[in-house]
Amino acid sequence: MYSDFEILETIRMFQEQHLDVRTITMGISLYDCATASSKETCRRIYDKICGKAENLIRVGEDISREYGIPIINKRIAVTPISLIAASGETEDYTVYARALDRAASSVGVNFIGGFSALVHKGLTRSDHHLLSAIPEALATTDLVCSSVNLATSRTGINMDAVALMGKIILETARKTADRNAWGCCKLVVFANAPEDNPFMAGAFTGPGEPECAINVGVSGPGVIKTALEAVRGRDLGVVAETIKRAAFKITRVGQLVAQEASRRLHVPFGIIDLSLAPTPVVGDSIARILEEFGLETCGAWGTTAALAMLNDAVKKGGTMASSFVGGLSGAFIPVSEDEGMIAAVTSGCLSLEKLEAMTSVCSVGIDMVAIPGDVSASTISAIIADEMAIGTFNNKTTAVRIIPVPGKKVGDTVHYGGLLGSAPIVAVNPASSADFIGRGGRIPAPIHSMRN
Repeated sequence: MYSDFEILETIRMFQEQHLDVRTITMGISLYDCATASSKETCRRIYDKICGKAENLIRVGEDISREYGIPIINKRIAVTPISLIAASGETEDYTVYARALDRAASSVGVNFIGGFSALVHKGLTRSDHHLLSAIPEALATTDLVCSSVNLATSRTGINMDAVALMGKIILETARKTADRNAWGCCKLVVFANAPEDNPFMAGAFTGPGEPECAINVGVSGPGVIKTALEAVRGRDLGVVAETIKRAAFKITRVGQLVAQEASRRLHVPFGIIDLSLAPTPVVGDSIARILEEFGLETCGAWGTTAALAMLNDAVKKGGTMASSFVGGLSGAFIPVSEDEGMIAAVTSGCLSLEKLEAMTSVCSVGIDMVAIPGDVSASTISAIIADEMAIGTFNNKTTAVRIIPVPGKKVGDTVHYGGLLGSAPIVAVNPASSADFIGRGGRIPAPIHSMRN
């Protein structure tokens, strides 16, 4: 039961502190869609997605209206297409991307994730076809998102795939140059990618997931910021406890929405992803939370320590509220989607190198960072390699969603609108990593992978 005080407090969170359910994501297995005919497989993919998700939008809107809870996005995640398309006769995997796009458009979701491959130990023939299709697929579809897992703590880092992804990202940017490399906003590479992540662009339904599941992503940077304003000047132990209590309340909202959506859609409840995901709206920023700790600006010395504490306290509070916290869960630091991060980069207080340090303790990685379009593929691959090492050797999920914008230079800004916001072009160290990336092979797994 909820007390009157809890109900009123939650209403204030929605009305004044930007609390929302960022996404209801339906995970759909496509294994039974695979055939030797790409045309037949695409037909089955379309029919299954439309059948499973036909009521997703309506149910989300009903819950939002009845409970007064803003539900920003409704999304779909499917089995990695490289697994489904492997038995087909075609080498042109863009046909599968277009089938996903048509299905997503028909049911009315914001995005569909799963044009994906898991290549952390090597690439199959099907993986090669999918990776080759990514630039064209993202350039010619509106709703399809792509992800590639390049490393795990158990297998190490596939450096051949890392080198290939640098080229693919540049080609995706080139094919969507007229939209400021917008295709790269829908492409992310991972180390230790979770199978139940509801957030785009990295969502897919992993091999261990059920036939269909509802995963909910909750976000509430404004709630945390407001809670911390009440304990200004107190010691960091009090700050941690304050964050935990706020995260507990946020997670309970997500649990309610997830259970209701699961019941109404007759689909099993999967996980709550308690991720503090910012938006460009003032008052909804991770950077401003870190500054509430006592930092003059995000990027100052102490930022990584503050972010580590924030991430840990959010997870502790969330796991007390729900037994099924999963996905990424913690704090996101996407530059273009966070007005405080944008301000810190623009003022010169937050560099790409500092962002990399912060990713060692946050939930994702170098996310929604725009760089000059003339940066080489090998440099992009080297940035990816560093992030993969942080994830692999720290036994955590990390990722790169980087946007080399053709024709833009440091000091320029590109605008994407909506939740994707605006991205200042960030300087990149000009020293070459080409010979390092050119070696290829595999960086072995760290010693802590030997757990059997």
